[in-house]
Amino acid sequence: MYIDDTIAAVATAPGEAGIGIVRISGPNSLDIANTIFRPVSKNINILENPRKLIYGHIIDKDIKVDEVLLSFMKGPHTFTREDIVEINCHGGYISVRKILELVIKSGARIADRGEFTKRAFLNGRIDLSQAEATMDIITSKTSASFDIAQKQLEGKLSSKIKEIRDILTLDLAKITVAIDFPEEDEPEVTYEELLADLKKIKDEIHALILSFDKGKIMRDGLKTVIVGKPNVGKSSLLNAILKESRAIVTEIAGTTRDIIEEYVNIGGIPLRIVDTAGIRETEDIVEKIGVQKSKESIESADLVIMMLDSSRELTDEDIEILTYLDNKKSIILMNKTDLAQAITDEDIEKHTHGKSVIKISALENKGIEEIEKEIEKMVYEGELQTENDIMVTNARHKNSLEKAYTSCCDAIDALDSNIELDIAETDFKIAWDSLGQITGDTVSEDLLDTIFREFCIGK
Repeated sequence: MYIDDTIAAVATAPGEAGIGIVRISGPNSLDIANTIFRPVSKNINILENPRKLIYGHIIDKDIKVDEVLLSFMKGPHTFTREDIVEINCHGGYISVRKILELVIKSGARIADRGEFTKRAFLNGRIDLSQAEATMDIITSKTSASFDIAQKQLEGKLSSKIKEIRDILTLDLAKITVAIDFPEEDEPEVTYEELLADLKKIKDEIHALILSFDKGKIMRDGLKTVIVGKPNVGKSSLLNAILKESRAIVTEIAGTTRDIIEEYVNIGGIPLRIVDTAGIRETEDIVEKIGVQKSKESIESADLVIMMLDSSRELTDEDIEILTYLDNKKSIILMNKTDLAQAITDEDIEKHTHGKSVIKISALENKGIEEIEKEIEKMVYEGELQTENDIMVTNARHKNSLEKAYTSCCDAIDALDSNIELDIAETDFKIAWDSLGQITGDTVSEDLLDTIFREFCIGK
């Protein structure tokens, strides 16, 4: 795709800050800079000083708009492989807005979401999985998720996909020769050779698919919902895990009436932890809505932390909530162990069906470390990923891998049955195409638009 216009956007977050950056990319970047920028030193030429910060002012009809540092980077040695100008001005809403408006008036247009990264992809600077990794780096919640995104940006996943596609490409070439030019003196491809390649490819794709469950958690966070009856200590637990008073805690049942959501880092795992309204029968309309939201949160949760007040006997409401957890990954907490105990171990064994049970006192901050260790164990199964792991974190990538895996299995079945090569060739092509959708080699323009709409405007 040929790109012949120039785009601009604010590349820094909105709000008050020390510095704001307006980024320009495209063939007219230098002309726009020369139109609106006046260096303090009259002898400085922007073109002759690439990749250097030049001190000066942004000018609008001889009126100084702001004091800035401007840098010019000559394509193709830039992120977008186009000429790029970056204007470092004073942070704040007014300054960056005025400069951006002046840039637009001088010949640029406002960039679409993710258009700088999209141009980097279209111009061959990065592939599609690397482009998506840039957004993952921006939205990383922990060092572990940042490291995984960084590996993808470096091309670790891309290299593995390319390695697999290269084998498929060579096999497809051999199949084509065997089908279209049977009289040629080329060495005849054997079913055994193709089967050996397919089985190796299938195993490698399967390993990538298996990495997704952990990868998704590292990328998006483990949605963890705290549930229980009113006044069992859910908000106290949230505050203890966060190590701050985020939720209001009172002795009045039903204090929490809406969903409270926060991120916390536990052992490198980004935990998207949700404190819910206490589940009970109520006539209060507002509280009833909160209870319904709590039940919906259980359905969508990756992990449920069910809290019981161990100083009170189990009730029908407790048992009903426990039934919601039958098919969910969950931890049962016996809270308020600082008080006299009313729930026996026999009661717990009867209704928890072998789920992990931890005794804590949220008020006294006891047992919190044990909860964190249990969460790490459930996610990692005792094994943290190694630095050399390639982890799939994107649902789109997983979907493409699953299609490729299915096609490999179909091709293996076809070859095992001694079916004609042209039938197996179709499955080879589907696998090759599906893997190409990950790196962008075979992706449609509509899908590109959908992917980059998720980006921030200045990236």
